[in-house]
Amino acid sequence: MEPLVDGDVTAWWQRLELPGLIDIHTHFMPDRMLRRVWAHFDEAGPLIGRPWPIEYRWNQESRLAHLRQMGVHRFTALSYAHRPGMAADLTDFALNLSAAEPDCVPSATFFPEDGVLDQVRSALERGARVFKIHAQVSGFDLREPALDEVWGLLADAAVPVVVHVGSAPVARMGFTGPDALEGVLHRHPTLTAVVAHLGAPEYAEFLDLADRYRRVHLDTTMVFTDFFEDAAPFPPDLLPRLAAMSDRVVLGSDFPNIPHPYAHQLEALERLREREPRLDDDWLRAVCWFNGHRLIGDRSE
Repeated sequence: MEPLVDGDVTAWWQRLELPGLIDIHTHFMPDRMLRRVWAHFDEAGPLIGRPWPIEYRWNQESRLAHLRQMGVHRFTALSYAHRPGMAADLTDFALNLSAAEPDCVPSATFFPEDGVLDQVRSALERGARVFKIHAQVSGFDLREPALDEVWGLLADAAVPVVVHVGSAPVARMGFTGPDALEGVLHRHPTLTAVVAHLGAPEYAEFLDLADRYRRVHLDTTMVFTDFFEDAAPFPPDLLPRLAAMSDRVVLGSDFPNIPHPYAHQLEALERLREREPRLDDDWLRAVCWFNGHRLIGDRSE
């Protein structure tokens, strides 16, 4: 079978009789920060662990246009702070972008610092519909007391938080792993947490969390792609559990910071049916549209 290319993406979702795609895990950041992120990937730094070429090293307008050309109807502007004093500006950038680009979900982030609760409350009041936290890069424990009221506020608001807390690509002791998120969920069981990268490489443990907490979701970001299968392969014996959780798996891509074409993520998901027949077209429809629509809506809403 010929590899799926980006020019095929529209025909791909049309075959599934979908209106398009909803992607909960895409990144838009201020240019200066994005260049620094790309430089870190270029250096295969200590939190990357391997060469990671960026496929879409384009300006913002070109990246926005490309998502639209492929029929990605709803996407996010995820960012994350690695030190105090950054989160508010990153949130401002993301919310301003969504005001100018209605198909971009109003996105926000936060960091355990003075005033964090007021920052998150302000972001919600300004319409934020998704938050992002990257425990590995940001270097903090999700269970920090300074964040307890923040988690409670987000749980009450039923706003999803995309949480990178799995130990891939490089574990960071004290910050990554399922225990950190479980500590938050124990206190805030109604939190809508979206575990990035299906929790790689602790796939089984994060599936267990999703079994115990009904508002835990998992995103597909980079999982099952050739690049990720080489480093953090998904265990075949867990595929039936993934099929059984069809209502809480959502499409994520990591665009533009990916080492492969966008279409390869979709191809990787589609070829799962060769290993588990229940990961079929109905599963793909739920993952690529309906679950994301329930969490972050369509641009018409």
